[in-house]
Amino acid sequence: MSEVSTDTKPKTGFDSDTFAMNLANAMQNGGRALAAYLKAREHDQTPDNSPTEFAELIKTVSTVCEYWLSDQTRAVELQAKLGASYMELWGYAARRLAGEEVRPAIEPEPRDKRFADPEWRSNLIFDFLMQAYLLTTKWTNELVRDAQDLDPHTRKKAEFYVTQFTNAVAPSNFVMTNPEVLRETFASNADNLARGMKMLAEDIEAGRGALRIRQSDSAGLAVGVNLATTPGKVIYQNELMQLIQYSPSTENVLRTPLLIVPPWINKFYILDLKPEKSYIKWCVDQGITVFVISWVNPDGRLGEKTFEDYMKEGPLAAMDAIEKATGETKVHTAGYCVGGTLLAATLAWLANKRRPRVRSVTFFAAQVDFTHAGDLLIFADEDQISALERDMKRSGVLEGSKMAMTFNMLRSNDLIWSYVVSNYLKGKAPPAFDLLHWNSDATRMPAANHSFYLRNCYLENRLSTGSMVLDNTLLDLSKVKVPVYNLATRDDHIAPAESVLYGSRFFGGPVRFVLSGSGHIAGVINPPARGKYQYWTNDKLRNKTLAQWLKGAEEHKGSWWPDWLAWLRNIDGKEIAAREVGAGALPPIEDAPGSYVRVRS
Repeated sequence: MSEVSTDTKPKTGFDSDTFAMNLANAMQNGGRALAAYLKAREHDQTPDNSPTEFAELIKTVSTVCEYWLSDQTRAVELQAKLGASYMELWGYAARRLAGEEVRPAIEPEPRDKRFADPEWRSNLIFDFLMQAYLLTTKWTNELVRDAQDLDPHTRKKAEFYVTQFTNAVAPSNFVMTNPEVLRETFASNADNLARGMKMLAEDIEAGRGALRIRQSDSAGLAVGVNLATTPGKVIYQNELMQLIQYSPSTENVLRTPLLIVPPWINKFYILDLKPEKSYIKWCVDQGITVFVISWVNPDGRLGEKTFEDYMKEGPLAAMDAIEKATGETKVHTAGYCVGGTLLAATLAWLANKRRPRVRSVTFFAAQVDFTHAGDLLIFADEDQISALERDMKRSGVLEGSKMAMTFNMLRSNDLIWSYVVSNYLKGKAPPAFDLLHWNSDATRMPAANHSFYLRNCYLENRLSTGSMVLDNTLLDLSKVKVPVYNLATRDDHIAPAESVLYGSRFFGGPVRFVLSGSGHIAGVINPPARGKYQYWTNDKLRNKTLAQWLKGAEEHKGSWWPDWLAWLRNIDGKEIAAREVGAGALPPIEDAPGSYVRVRS
């Protein structure tokens, strides 16, 4: 991917020839982007799932429209309500044009960055456009909210689709209706559009026909160079994972090692970003022998690998390898997101088999019950899962870009449209940012595993209800008696805090529930040295909603990491001399971070 300069040359005023030249360049790159989109479909590189998705949208929105249009009185009231809003806006505009100081018909939310530019208010035309958009968006949301007789799932889907549509058509997303972009276009003689269309073409080519929005400049970021640099070795591997053991940095270490099970939806190095942000390095520096699973980025050959295979070839295989490497039969464990869900299932399996392999378990923003699983439940119904299964059957895997786009859509203004405006309209290449570089480094998922996960967790909620079966074993979380540290993050849109708290009640042993500030990533990856955010604790858990739990919770400034370390040491504080990697029965295979993590989709 070629570099796009963001340097702004001194402006000498509007130049019609330069403006025309840059517009021509922009149109040329727009054609290049279209050609890349069409070429992929011509060679069937990127199967187009839009008909299925569009049909789901039409079906959902039609259900809402049917309610309003099936009764003439309701339909008239609906039109009258929108008409009254527009009339109020026309009156506001007329009085303002006459020089009056008048209160707006509607104002954007204070945190809405789309309308932060002063000209949205100072310029009557842009002010009118903004308020017309906000009034229409409000009316559209109320259309869904006030429609009666909708089942909860259909209502959730309708709210989601309406949000995606209204976010997409915001006036801030178009050159002629965004004052900031319009100023930049004339000030730079449309150089911003020439640069932006060049980036758009490159991003569609990089996505092999799908738009892969660049959220970070990856030129200065590389795994093993300035990301995932904590020293260690791969000591074991199989088809699904490599197991990394990290080199000690202290003379003594806790006797019981720590096994971390990251999600396979993204790569493990979210826990090992730059050294100052690395949770793994911090653990090593606290005297913990750390082992981490690095999942494979699977292709079609591994499409039949199941959730059971991930359990056996993941955590269970890792525990066996750790015993060979250290002589310890028990480990502390930690699971992040879906890695935590797999870990919980593994612990229930071990409990059923009466195999005492685990001393404690920590969950980072992980769900074991999906009753309150938030916006991702929108995609969990029989029709949508069946359609996805048909798509996955073609290649054996779900492309990581599909899941990445799904997560981005949950916060589309922040993670999609802000980059569309900045990258393609303003022509500004994003800066290097390790977290967003990781976010774009998605992995594929085996069809069999992903289908099991969607059906047994999101659709049927089998793990918490005791009806999930793995390896011919009925799983019962109440048999998991080891101490649990259950971390939720307050602004999580993937594993909502309410869902994580509710899941605490299903374990049979002591649970320490902790709520961290921020979201699914920043709330977990929050090094103490940065002094950011906060966390809350409250030992009273049973039968409480999150709001009730917070009323009695104590707030602590900064990172939750030291609280977790104190909890871990209280379980087993015995120390031994530090273990050197490769000193046990498993010789090193290669240096950390290993080869599996380097395979990009």
